Amino acid sequence: MNKAQLALRIAEKLELPKKTAEDFVELFEDLVTEALCKSEEVTIAGFGTFSSKIRSARMGVNPQKPSEKMQIPAVRVPKFKAGKALKDALKRKAITE
Repeated sequence: MNKAQLALRIAEKLELPKKTAEDFVELFEDLVTEALCKSEEVTIAGFGTFSSKIRSARMGVNPQKPSEKMQIPAVRVPKFKAGKALKDALKRKAITE
C-alpha cells in the first residue's frame, strides 16, 4: 500500500473527502518527522514507537575503488519498534495462513 492508497482507505473508512484524508496523512508524516528531528519519540499505544538514533561515524570502502578507504560521517537514522498489539496481530495472521 502506498501513500495515496492509504489516504483513500482512510477516506472510505471515515467517510471523508479524499483530499481531507490526504491532508491527514501528510500532516502525520510532517509531525513524526519534526519530532524525530528533535530526537523525540512518537509512541502510538499498541502500534509502535518511532524514534531516531545516531549511527556513529565509521570507516568504509569506496565501491568504485575498493582499495580506497573513506570516512563515513555520523548520521541520524529513523527507527521503528513494533508494539505488542501489532506483533500479536501479525502472529495470529501468520498462523491462520
